[in-house]
Amino acid sequence: MSVSNYIIPFKQIGIEDLPKVGGKNASLGEMFNQLTSKGINIPDGFALSADAYRLFRKENKIEQQLNDLLESLDRKNLSNLSSIGEKARQLISKSVLPEEIKKECKEAYFNLCEQCGVKVLDVAVRSSATAEDLPTASFAGRMESFLNISGVEQLLDAIHRCYISLFTDRAIKYRHDMGFMDMDIAISAGVQQMVRSDKASSGVAFTIDPDSGFKNTIVINSIWGLGENIVQGRVTPDEWTVFKPTLKDGKYDPILRNHCGKKEFTMVYADKADQLSAEKTIINYDTSEAKKNELSLNRAEVILLARWCLQIEEHYGKAMDIEWAKDGLNHQLYIVQARPETVHAKGKKQVHEIFNLIEKSKLLASGIALGDKIASGKARILKSPLEGDQLLQGEILVTDITNPDWDPILKKAAAIVTNKGGRTSHAAIVARELGTVAVVGSGNATEAIKSGDKITVSCADGKDGHIYEGLLKWTVVEQDFSGLKLPKTSAMFILADPDRAFELSSYPNNGVGLLRLEFAISNSIRIHPLALCEPEKIKDKALQKEIHDLTKNYKDGKDYFVDRLAESVALVAAAFYPNDVIVRLSDFKSNEYANLLGGKYFEPHEENPMIGLRGASRYYSDFYRKGFALECRAMKKVREEMGLKNVKLMVPFCRTIEEGEKVLEEMKSNGLVQGEDGLEVYVMIEIPSNVLLADEFAKLFDGFSIGSNDLTQLTLGIDRDSSLVSYLFNEENPAVKGLIREAIRAAKRNHIKVGLCGQAPSDIPAFAEFLVQEEIDSISFNPDALIKGIENMNRAENKKK
Repeated sequence: MSVSNYIIPFKQIGIEDLPKVGGKNASLGEMFNQLTSKGINIPDGFALSADAYRLFRKENKIEQQLNDLLESLDRKNLSNLSSIGEKARQLISKSVLPEEIKKECKEAYFNLCEQCGVKVLDVAVRSSATAEDLPTASFAGRMESFLNISGVEQLLDAIHRCYISLFTDRAIKYRHDMGFMDMDIAISAGVQQMVRSDKASSGVAFTIDPDSGFKNTIVINSIWGLGENIVQGRVTPDEWTVFKPTLKDGKYDPILRNHCGKKEFTMVYADKADQLSAEKTIINYDTSEAKKNELSLNRAEVILLARWCLQIEEHYGKAMDIEWAKDGLNHQLYIVQARPETVHAKGKKQVHEIFNLIEKSKLLASGIALGDKIASGKARILKSPLEGDQLLQGEILVTDITNPDWDPILKKAAAIVTNKGGRTSHAAIVARELGTVAVVGSGNATEAIKSGDKITVSCADGKDGHIYEGLLKWTVVEQDFSGLKLPKTSAMFILADPDRAFELSSYPNNGVGLLRLEFAISNSIRIHPLALCEPEKIKDKALQKEIHDLTKNYKDGKDYFVDRLAESVALVAAAFYPNDVIVRLSDFKSNEYANLLGGKYFEPHEENPMIGLRGASRYYSDFYRKGFALECRAMKKVREEMGLKNVKLMVPFCRTIEEGEKVLEEMKSNGLVQGEDGLEVYVMIEIPSNVLLADEFAKLFDGFSIGSNDLTQLTLGIDRDSSLVSYLFNEENPAVKGLIREAIRAAKRNHIKVGLCGQAPSDIPAFAEFLVQEEIDSISFNPDALIKGIENMNRAENKKK
C-alpha cells in the first residue's frame, strides 16, 4: 500500500493509536498485530483516520455550525435533542467526501481485494469514535456499522453514513451524559474483510459474568446469521457459561451451563441485485423450528472461542466485551471486535441490597431477570421511541424491543420490560449501566399488560424475572461488609438457588456449608426422576407432551435430569471454587416429590411425610433406587468430568448406622466411591439417634453437619409445619443445645469436621457464642443472615479471648 495521509492498515495500528482511529479500530489493530500469531483469527482491514473526518468537516465548512448546534442543546431536559440531531445529520448528509479521501479509500480497498485474492471484496464498515471504548466511556451501539459492503461506491456511501451516525440522537445524548460536549470528538471508519456469518452464526462474549461481575467465567451468546439481532434485542440467543480455571487446566470440560435460546430471527445479506446503497444490504427472516431447537455452536467451537476470549482478556489485562463471527464458507471462527467491559470496571461493591418480595398476586408475564431488584409503578406501553414523551418519570416501560434509539428515554423508567431479547440485548446492557430493574424476553408483556396498569416487576427470584398485577410490598436488607473480617470459625452459605451463586460469591465467606438440590430439581428440571426412568407409566397425554417438550433435545430423558442437575451444582461449585461446596443429596418428602411432573404416578400417600420416606431411606429402596442413580451420575459428572473437586456430598435424614452403610454402598455402585479422588461424604446430624451414636457415625462419614431445625423438631417432638405448637420451637432449649454440644464433641474426638446450618446463630448472639465456645468448625447462614451472623461470630470470638 502506497504512502497515505488518511489510510492506516490494521498491521500498522496499535492500542496507542486510539486518538487517530478511535477505540474500536485501535483494538482491532492491536489484536491483529499481537494475537494472530497466537492463533486467534482476526479479519484484516484498514482504518480511515479521524483526521479524514476533520478534513471532511473543514472542506465542507460545517465545523462552526455543528458546534453551534451542540452548544444550543437544552442540557437540563434535552427538550430539543431530536431537532438538534436532525439538523446536524442533514448538515453532514448534504456535505460531500473530499476527493483526496475518495482516492485513498479506493486505492486501499483494491489493495485489500488483491491481498484477499478477489476482484471485489465484501467488507464491513464500522464507526469508531476517538472517545469510544474507553473504560469510563463506550460509544458502543450509539453509532452505525454497515455490513456486506461491496465495491467502491457502496464503500464511500457507508463511510459517509458513519460520519452521519456521530450525530444520532443517542450519540449526542451519550456525549452529554459522559461530559464530552466540549471535546473535539472525531470518528474513524474501519473497513474490515467481511465474515460470512450469514451462512453460519455470530454473537458476543464477555470475559466476566455481565450480571454479577463474577470474574471466573466467560459468557458466550450465539445466534444464527448476523449478530445485529443480538445487539438490537430481537432474539433470545443460545448461551454458554465457561469456567476459566478448568479452561486453563485443559483436563476437564469447562462448560458449566448451556442454554438453547429461541433465536427467533436470522439476519442474512441481501442479494447483490437487491442492493442500491449501504442501507439495503441485509434482510431478516423467521428462523425455522428446526434451527430454533439446534444450538448454533458445537462444544469444540465454544471452548475454542472461550480460549481466545481468555487470551484477549490476558493481553489487555481487563475484562472484555467481544464480538465474534463464524464464516459459513470456510467454517472458521473470527474475532471481529473487542472493547473493555464497562459496567463492572469499577470493581466489587462493598454494600449489597437484598430484595425480598413479601406479597404475590396474579402473574402477568415472565422473562429473563436483569439484576436482583424489585420495582413497581404504572405501566406505559410504547411501540417506538417516537412515543417517548408519553413515558413519565418513574413509570415502567413495556415494549417489544429496544435499540440505541431508545437511550434518551430509558433513564426515566423505573423498570424496563420487553417481549424480546436476551442477557446481552440492548435493553439488558442499558439496564445494567443504569442499574434499572429489567425483565427481557418475556414474550407477551405488551399483550398481558395495558398502559396505566399498576404492576410490580421482580428480579429477586434468580434468573427468572416476574411481572405481577398490582403494587406489591417488598423488603430491602442492606448488607454492608466494607471492612468486615472473617472470623476464625468458617462462615459459610446455605444456598438453594444456583443462579444467585455468582453474585453471592463476592460476599465474605468460606464456601457453602449446605447446597440444597430441591430448588434445582423443582425449578430447573421440574420432572420426577422416576418419570424419566419409567416413562411408560405416565398415562396422561397432556403430561406426556409437557415432559416431551422439556426433554426434546435429549434422546434419553435420564440424560436431561443428569445434565440439568450437574449444571446447577457446577455453577455453585465454580462460584465458590476452590472453597468447599457441601451438596446435600435430595431431601424431598413424598408429598413434595408428588408435585413434580409425573410424581403422582410414583409417590405414596403418607400421613406424616416429615418423618416418612425421606432422605437416606429413599436412596437404597427398590422404589427409588433408579432415581437416586441419576443424582449420583450428576455428582460424578460435576467432580470427574467438570473437575470441580471442591464438591463434597452429604446424606440427609440417616436414621441408623446400617442405613448409612447401605447408602454408601449404593453410591459406590453408581461410581461415587468415598475416599476415591478425594471424595468426602458427610452426614446430617438432625435426629437424636445421630447424636447418641455419633462415635459410630463418625467412623462411617467424613464430617457432620448439624441441621438445627430437624434436630429441634425431633428432640422436642414438634411438627415444625404446625402453627399450633410453633411457639414451643426453640433451638436454645437445653435439650437441643445438649445434643448439639455432644455432636460437636464427638466430631472433635474422632477428628472430623463439624458445622451447623440454621438461623439461630445470626438471630441470637448468645447461640453463636455457644457454638464458638464449643469450637465448632463452621456455621452456615442463609444469604440475608450472613453478615449479621459473621458479626455475631466475631463478637463471640473476641469475648472468648
